[in-house]
Amino acid sequence: MNNSSTAQHRIGSGFGARSTADDVLHGIDLTGRVALVTGGYSGLGLETTRALVKAGAQVVVPARRPDSAREALDGLPRVEVSGLDLGDLESVRVFADGFLASGRTLDIVIGNAGIMACPETRVGPGWEAQFATNHLGHFALVNRLWPAIEPGGARVVSVSSRGHHASGIRWDDIHWERGYDKWEAYGQAKTANVLFAVHLDRLARDRGVRAFSLHPGGILTPLQRHLPRQEMVDRGWIDEQGAPLNPEGFKTPQQGAATQVWAATSPRLDGMGGVYLEDCDIAEPAPDGEERTGVKDWAVDPGQAARLWELSARLTGVDAFAAR
Repeated sequence: MNNSSTAQHRIGSGFGARSTADDVLHGIDLTGRVALVTGGYSGLGLETTRALVKAGAQVVVPARRPDSAREALDGLPRVEVSGLDLGDLESVRVFADGFLASGRTLDIVIGNAGIMACPETRVGPGWEAQFATNHLGHFALVNRLWPAIEPGGARVVSVSSRGHHASGIRWDDIHWERGYDKWEAYGQAKTANVLFAVHLDRLARDRGVRAFSLHPGGILTPLQRHLPRQEMVDRGWIDEQGAPLNPEGFKTPQQGAATQVWAATSPRLDGMGGVYLEDCDIAEPAPDGEERTGVKDWAVDPGQAARLWELSARLTGVDAFAAR
């Protein structure tokens, strides 16, 4: 096994921005594998679940709205739904304990669920909701599920976004107690998703577990539910009737799910980890001033990743590696 750090440069995967989840899974048999996909019943998550099931996997879908999840997933074989609210650490604990009690191991964990650009919202002990839900909830979930993740030599996939370009970690005001900005708060949460994968991979790779983060692409999904239509019109995403203004500039949900499915299953990534992906390949570092592609230095900095891990462990009270 190669435990060295993976270079943040393209490897020529043979896939691209228009590849679909089914494309990247062609010829891959996931029979007998168990995958967990948070938010796996809506938008990209739903397409991810469909593709993994089609390839033979059993898929566990933790859902904040279990009834809605069961309705959306009706008819798909080998899918099970359980309640989980990532913004509630007690809910995370209950879900994880229930899964561990089943005695199963996990082969794939995809942290797909998230919220974007919501009005200022506080959860738990007053935490900013985007950071708490998108990052801290997934941090606690993976650490609590570690006894099921390690034996399977799982891949852990943290779904970030190009939105990470908007902000690094605001160490002096991580919960936005001084002047909330919904887009910068989203950016911080998405940077946290990348840093989480960087440090998890560093901690876990000697045990056969590798971690990746990614930008799925621009896709119109329920993730935009907090945005007023006029804001999306002003951003040039849609027209006044809600139709995409630049359809070629957006991926379909099937294309948007491809990079996370590729991250979770591709043999090309064997022995690799800790890197940020886009368009079904490892991304390049973002040039100075570039806001459209690549990964910002602040999101893959190992020192910041270690610092965020320590902070997250302190906030959530859970760290699977604390005694190691």
